[in-house]
Amino acid sequence: MVNKLLGKWVLAERARRAGEPTGELSPDERAELKRLRREVTELRKDNEFLGKAAAFFASKPPPQSGLS
Repeated sequence: MVNKLLGKWVLAERARRAGEPTGELSPDERAELKRLRREVTELRKDNEFLGKAAAFFASKPPPQSGLS
């Protein structure tokens, strides 16, 4: 039983030293996480749109000029 408890403490300390979160998120962290998730969603939509726009313009033939 003591070995299991000591093992948990060692794992928790290693995680803490590695910078891993060890507990619940604070209200500020939750708000930031929510904001960042929203931002990621918007950026993914923008990226998808830009990919479609690039494909559209790449498939269009260049305009013919009447100067040749």
